[in-house]
Amino acid sequence: MSLTSVSPSFRILRRLIASRITSLPPPPVPFSLRLQKSSLPKSSLLSCPCYSTTSMADPIADANMDAVQRRLMFEDECILVDENDRVVGHDTKYNCHLMEKIEAENLLHRAFSVFLFNSKYELLLQQRSATKVTFPLVWTNTCCSHPLYRESELIEENALGVRNAAQRKLLDELGIPAEDVPVDQFTPLGRILYKAPSDGKWGEHELDYLLFTVREVNMKPNPDEVAEVKYVNREQLKELLRKADAGEGGLELSPWFKLVVDNFLFKWWDHLEKGTLNEVVDMNTIHKLI
Repeated sequence: MSLTSVSPSFRILRRLIASRITSLPPPPVPFSLRLQKSSLPKSSLLSCPCYSTTSMADPIADANMDAVQRRLMFEDECILVDENDRVVGHDTKYNCHLMEKIEAENLLHRAFSVFLFNSKYELLLQQRSATKVTFPLVWTNTCCSHPLYRESELIEENALGVRNAAQRKLLDELGIPAEDVPVDQFTPLGRILYKAPSDGKWGEHELDYLLFTVREVNMKPNPDEVAEVKYVNREQLKELLRKADAGEGGLELSPWFKLVVDNFLFKWWDHLEKGTLNEVVDMNTIHKLI
């Protein structure tokens, strides 16, 4: 039978069969070929978009961490320094506070501690929020944080980068407007180097700039950062220290604040009231208080 003599019904049947064949799924990949794909060297896997790897700083591993604190842990890049305060790199806030990495790699980052006094020379203290990753609910000085690895906070001259960071964090943590704390009103007094574990996982290893300022400020504390604030005079602070040393009411002080209190604070406070604060400025020495 010639093609020209094929009946119309046969031609319809042939088209139906052809359409069914083209719509069938492709045959499965042989098992041996699938094994070859998953056996790529690690360097190839890292460059292939269809694979992913999990690093030590994986947010999934810290799912119970407060969402705000977790975001800051992975977004903020701290400034890594050596023990002479020379910048050597940068890393996430997360990695900089992991005791495992601090001990294994000797990660040291730049930090600052602000001591803000009102016109009566009372010191503003804060209690860190319960959601803070390191040292939650401890009492400490006005504001303690880190300059970030960004141009405005890397400026070395007259510690301007650190002072810019202090102004930023006073707004973030305490809601103090920038105009209430001009950067030229911070007096850098000195630097300390210390290490302090918070718990089994987290801790601090910081080269900390100590900044004094006397200002009347407006405040609106951020509950993600701060649980409570209060002004204290020297006698009230001494009573707070006594209670912390005695463990009364579970009251605790941050380790860096305690180091500053034990080594410098009351002497500097005296000079502040006398108007002779510049006499105790020493930005050439790094006091190792480990």
